Amino acid sequence: MDKLDLKILNILQRNSNIPVKEIAAQIGLSYSPTYERIRVLEDTGVIKSRVVILDPKKVGIKLFVYCNITLKEQSIQFLKDFEKSVMQIPEIMEVSSLSGSYDYMIKVATTDIETYNDFVITKIASIPNIGQYHSNIVMSMVKDETAYFIEEE
Repeated sequence: MDKLDLKILNILQRNSNIPVKEIAAQIGLSYSPTYERIRVLEDTGVIKSRVVILDPKKVGIKLFVYCNITLKEQSIQFLKDFEKSVMQIPEIMEVSSLSGSYDYMIKVATTDIETYNDFVITKIASIPNIGQYHSNIVMSMVKDETAYFIEEE
């Protein structure tokens, strides 16, 4: 990737719907080579997908929780089984394997504390091999970015 590719990525991260013609004008290339660069970035997996980012409150999501999870056993099979289980739960937005005191951290988005409590009882508690979990309620989002900082050099 060169400087122009990085510029394209920064532009698309801010607005994935921007017409190629406008991207071309911003980076100083014509339409065709700009289009080709975007296609290559998509084909090589640098651009994984283009998505719509919703306002959570406007769709009823008012509670975010980071839940730290410790498994009873950490064998490869138990780790894979846990990961397979949490991948199927739609309220879970992120799953991170951690070093340190906890094995995983999950980010849960839901409507309210009652719904989260039900989520824990019916979904988290039903996953085999969970030893402990600790919930951290998000009080406010100070910064909520989806774009990676990419220096264009």
